[in-house]
Amino acid sequence: MLNMDKKLAKREEEGKIIRAGIVGAGQMGRGMVTQMALMKGIMPAIVSDIKFENVINAFHYAGISDEDIAVAKTLEEANLYMEQGKYVATENSDFISHANLVEVAIDVTGVPEVGVKIAIDAMNNKKHVVMMDVETDVVIGSYLKKLGDKNGVIYTGSAGDEPGAVMELFSFARAMGMEVVVMGKGKNNKLDYDCNPDTVLEEATRRKMSPRMLTSFKDGTKTMVEMTAMSNATGFVPDVIGGHGPAASPKDRCAELNEIFKLKKDGGILSRHGVVEYVNGIAPGVFVTVTTKNEEIAYQMGYHSMGPGPLWTLYRPYHLCNLETPLTVASIVIDGEPTIIPLDGPVSECITVAKRDLKAGETIDGIGGYTTYGSIATAQETYEKGYVVYALVNKNTRMKCDVKKGTLLTLDMVDLDTSTQLYQVRKEQDKMYNNGYALK
Repeated sequence: MLNMDKKLAKREEEGKIIRAGIVGAGQMGRGMVTQMALMKGIMPAIVSDIKFENVINAFHYAGISDEDIAVAKTLEEANLYMEQGKYVATENSDFISHANLVEVAIDVTGVPEVGVKIAIDAMNNKKHVVMMDVETDVVIGSYLKKLGDKNGVIYTGSAGDEPGAVMELFSFARAMGMEVVVMGKGKNNKLDYDCNPDTVLEEATRRKMSPRMLTSFKDGTKTMVEMTAMSNATGFVPDVIGGHGPAASPKDRCAELNEIFKLKKDGGILSRHGVVEYVNGIAPGVFVTVTTKNEEIAYQMGYHSMGPGPLWTLYRPYHLCNLETPLTVASIVIDGEPTIIPLDGPVSECITVAKRDLKAGETIDGIGGYTTYGSIATAQETYEKGYVVYALVNKNTRMKCDVKKGTLLTLDMVDLDTSTQLYQVRKEQDKMYNNGYALK
């Protein structure tokens, strides 16, 4: 991102404004629209939401006057208004993937079944895609990366999200020749595997959040999804299913982690290095823990107040989520550089855990719901044991047998909804890698 301010200013001067299309104008989309409108060389040219008033409100929050906003009911109108330099508002998310002047489509919906359609349609129309919907990425990210390559466009996760933020530290450390042994994120909501939209309603209302979103934070699902994305971009794996989740403080540069993340034989908690983790107490930051075999560099790290080693933790105490996303848009258009992309085939999977006792015939739900939560496991173990990939669970998923609370659900325990595009694309990805995952 070095010199991106100058590069964007140059685009502004030359009239080469990057036109982005944003799907979803809730809290995340609204902030992104506002931030992007304040920047040089880039604009939120077209924004859609199923609640049309969300789009208008987003533009107003950004200080855009009504005379500069045009409402598009057809694709032809959207194209015309964009050519006129208007900010286009619409209820139809398909326009983002098809509008002539859109260079980058951004999914901010948080709904995997929406995310898959946006991404595929946009890339088939030669548009870059920024996937803020990490739940989609961890299910079919490898497929989408290949589709982008096929169409000569970039598929990427977003700066600001924890996976993108920690990827910057990961690349920074490796570029300096450091060996990264752990990468991860902080968690500030105390884990509550039993929570649901009803139990968090009061807090969600107070914080102006969706109860399901807050539930997904508190029951750990979002953390597991984000760790899965980190794993799939780097090859790092969870040391144990769900991670250890130790507690630490950001004081003294997270020095506690230098001891905690030693191997067990050296007094730490890990059975191996090259792992993804989460840490209670250092949110909203991200970190990488590094080492080196070079004695001079070890001395220099101590000299720079990083501690005695052999492990040191590089900590970024913030991630600005949607506010940073426009930087990813600029990076892929100007420099051809993604922020975070999955490797060629999943390394880990976000799997499904019973939140309570479940009965045969009962319909269960997915992220932020009442019946299940997500965890992380290696892809190898997921396929060998047939764990249910979490984002494939939706309101039409039904239990085939009784299970106890805390059970890791397997494919023989559930009837998944096979009618969705997400399910069908996941089947294609599994065939692509011949991984033996037994979807019908």
